[in-house]
Amino acid sequence: MLDELLAAWISRQRWFGGKGRPIDELSIDSDVELTPGLRHLIVAVWQEGSRDRYQVLLGERDELPDRLTHALVGTIGDGYLYDALHDSERTGWLLDGMARDETRSGLRMRHVPGVTIDTTPRSLVLGAEQSNTSLVYGDSYICKLFRRLIPGVNPELEIITALAGRNAPHIAQPYGWIETDLDGTNTTLAIMQEFLTPANDGWDLALASVRDLYASLPELPAAEAGGDFAAEAVRLGSATARVHHELAAAFPTSIVEIHEVKRMAEGFRRRLGRAVAEVPELREHVSAIEAAYHQVELLTSEVPVQRVHGDYHLGQVMRTPTDWVILDFEGEPGQPLAERRALYSPLRDVAGMLRSFDYAARHLLAGHAQAEELEPRAQEWADRNRAAFLDGYTEGGGVISPADAALLRAFELSKAVYEVVYEARNRPSWIPIPLAAFRPR
Repeated sequence: MLDELLAAWISRQRWFGGKGRPIDELSIDSDVELTPGLRHLIVAVWQEGSRDRYQVLLGERDELPDRLTHALVGTIGDGYLYDALHDSERTGWLLDGMARDETRSGLRMRHVPGVTIDTTPRSLVLGAEQSNTSLVYGDSYICKLFRRLIPGVNPELEIITALAGRNAPHIAQPYGWIETDLDGTNTTLAIMQEFLTPANDGWDLALASVRDLYASLPELPAAEAGGDFAAEAVRLGSATARVHHELAAAFPTSIVEIHEVKRMAEGFRRRLGRAVAEVPELREHVSAIEAAYHQVELLTSEVPVQRVHGDYHLGQVMRTPTDWVILDFEGEPGQPLAERRALYSPLRDVAGMLRSFDYAARHLLAGHAQAEELEPRAQEWADRNRAAFLDGYTEGGGVISPADAALLRAFELSKAVYEVVYEARNRPSWIPIPLAAFRPR
């Protein structure tokens, strides 16, 4: 009965990765009672021969208050079962367990050595996430629970604890985590960090700047329009370089030999070929993209590689009253764990942020009645802030040599090719945003 309830409920959740496909079977792999009326579940979901596992905090009440009706899973007998992450009266166990380094039936709750966790704040669920669920405890902590579980230590936990151990700037202080063994492998279930308040999301700040530019007089340069973002882009570039430096110091580094660099260019080409077959609008840009990839094949020096952010864009950074803070070091959630923990050129992160500036500049043009008229303004904003970010990156110690510039351009175009395919599948009206990346600059 519980299996059936969970199968019907889980298929409707935003964070469920198997939407659009029938659930063949759901089983409960782990069921741990935390307190009376509160259980931690790990459920296995089978679809088309493959298995994914998810964690669920399951609450049970004799009566369900109105504030929890949206979290209802179902009823068994006279009891109401619900997603207890939405119940601030029950989620205190997260803080208590981490504060005490508690272990219960294979669940290990740990705090970072040397920190003290205040167990009094009550929680509130953030509603914007697609793949995880985050709880904010007062003004102190944010605890991110990974819904879909992948065996292994999450890269974000690995990175933020290592950087915090070096007293690195530009990160949110880690406080604790929850783990268990999955397939015999230590696996991260949740991470708790400092909650940044007051702070503003980088994407929101960038869009505010773009709106100000669009609303200004047409003859007014971006540098003189209200809300100019360039100074912030410089600071963000410098923060990015500093974090790359800290990552290189905290983890092993390596180099990519010349023959492997050429293989990288071949990989870019293969992805381009698949993309063109799916999105014909790319075809007219193939020669320009191929020319950029060819420049990578002409490189004669090795490429340094290290741990990087892996999914870097304006939505992953927060502006506090004092500086920029970089969040979400887990890499691209849909990729295998080994790939997210692999070594890459830091230019991959730089390219991701450059693409994000282009998206911010043109995001408001999708469906806009004056899109064609405002396009030059969008390009002006993007060019100004991309250049400012790169200036800040080099001022902060990042290296972009002439050879690096060729690799950076290839990373950026490869990212834009991926974006074209993504938009074609999900938001066709947005295809012009990534297509603009292939115009001569």
